[in-house]
Amino acid sequence: MTVGFVMMCHDALDRAAQVAGHWASHGCPVVIHVDRRVSRARNEALVRALAGHDNVSFCARHTCEWGTWSLVAAAQTGAARMLAEYPEVRHVCLASGSCLPLRPMAELKDYLATRPDTNFIESVTTEDVPWTVGGLDSERFTLRFPFSWKRHRRLFDGYVRLQRALGYKRRVPAGIEPHMGSQWWCLTRQTLAAILSDPRRAAFDRYFKRVWIPDESYFQTLVRLHSNQVESRSLTLSKFDFQGKPHIFYDDHLQMLRRSDCFMARKIWPRATRLYDNFLSGGLADQNRAEPNPGKIDRIFAKAIERRTRGRAGLYMSSRFPKPGWENGKTCAPYSVFEGFGDLFEGFESWLHKATGARVHGHLYATDRARFTDRQKIYAGALPDDAGLRDYNPHAFLTNLIWNTRGERQCFLHGPRDVQKIGDFLADDPNAQISVISGAWAVPLFRAKGDFSDIRKEAARLQQIESKHLESLRRITVNARVRIWTMADFVDSPMEPLQTIIDEIGPRTPRRLTEAPQMVDLTGFGQFLQNLKNQGMQPYLMGDFPSGDVVDAPLPELRKPYLVK
Repeated sequence: MTVGFVMMCHDALDRAAQVAGHWASHGCPVVIHVDRRVSRARNEALVRALAGHDNVSFCARHTCEWGTWSLVAAAQTGAARMLAEYPEVRHVCLASGSCLPLRPMAELKDYLATRPDTNFIESVTTEDVPWTVGGLDSERFTLRFPFSWKRHRRLFDGYVRLQRALGYKRRVPAGIEPHMGSQWWCLTRQTLAAILSDPRRAAFDRYFKRVWIPDESYFQTLVRLHSNQVESRSLTLSKFDFQGKPHIFYDDHLQMLRRSDCFMARKIWPRATRLYDNFLSGGLADQNRAEPNPGKIDRIFAKAIERRTRGRAGLYMSSRFPKPGWENGKTCAPYSVFEGFGDLFEGFESWLHKATGARVHGHLYATDRARFTDRQKIYAGALPDDAGLRDYNPHAFLTNLIWNTRGERQCFLHGPRDVQKIGDFLADDPNAQISVISGAWAVPLFRAKGDFSDIRKEAARLQQIESKHLESLRRITVNARVRIWTMADFVDSPMEPLQTIIDEIGPRTPRRLTEAPQMVDLTGFGQFLQNLKNQGMQPYLMGDFPSGDVVDAPLPELRKPYLVK
């Protein structure tokens, strides 16, 4: 008893000849089907390459096209030739020219000899198939598909829409229930002969000729009619990506293919010389192999598909720039934005760094340049402080900064004097922690000297900018963690909000604040606001700030938290 192979070839015929010769030299008959579109010269070269093997033969050729009946017809022709010419064959495997044996032929023969009546073919109902791509599950069996999906896509889609509109449905032949699965199977001689000699074969063939992708359903369905011993799995390792396209195996997949313990794999890259040399050598017989278990490497493929479809959070590649809203996270790590703190407190950046250990920058989006910590001109990842380069893509500037400093909390100052293009991005980023003291931009104006009418105009401009920014931060769809205090409320009790901010930035070392940043002298600030009102401007973002002189009183002790039931 032995196993035979029906090989479907259309490309890389030199590799197909190498594999077919390997099987034939180990006593396994091979019937090769060569696509009719392959030139006569290439076909004859393949025949000559295998002329030395008397157990290799060639069957009649069909013009094969993906998703059409021609692939089933080619498999039928090759299988019929195999059964007619090689009576010693007890199992028949369908393989492609890009398949590669991963284990010695002796092991495959022994494995099948202990399971003489078992058919290995994926065969599941349409309700249980999770891998179909394209929106056609049960409909592939109830509609007609006379047009090629690849060559006549408009006709294909239009004819599907027409049948749906008319409510047309084909009748499934009596006695069968459509099943689906991988087209790479290993069937017993009895089952394959029963399928090919079935008295109703002509009716089954007529039906499946208008099924979409019949090579994934013809044998998978009829094996259920002619055999009760079906293991719904393939002995050939084949993996598909999220688009339904097969994964291609390269030389660097060698160890992974070994771990699978499968008997064959596809789709092998024709120039993967290391794979062909290794698996077609005689050294494989010395290895101890277990039951084929492709599930051992499923985790690797699942991670590869996730990496391809979702990417890494906060990492953007120019070759695969994501569609807006499809990013797997806008940035890769949490960061903090402080608005108004640099205006209200002296040396706030150094105080925050001392209190939390975070990296604290100045105004990264200042109009003149990006103010990195310690006045650096070039920061991590070769980010320059040039405002023109930064403003060309302000979102990428921030995402690159966060990505290049992974493992270190980044903080920076922001305000209405800065470039505002980044505002909506910050509001939509779940990693952003935004703390705002509204109206604090007025403190530098209060301390400035100059014509008061110019100061009033600048105050009106800044208030308008911040008001619009606060509206975006208060949207119900905001994803960032936002805290907003009016300047009056913050000055009245600054320790509680500062303690909250510190605890969130550095939760690993929670401690009570014993030192607050030095608040600027606000003596006369209330009168300054009143003067703005007197000049016709209404400074409403500062909150209910008392008019007249305001003296910076000593900071009160932090009150103990309490629970209200």
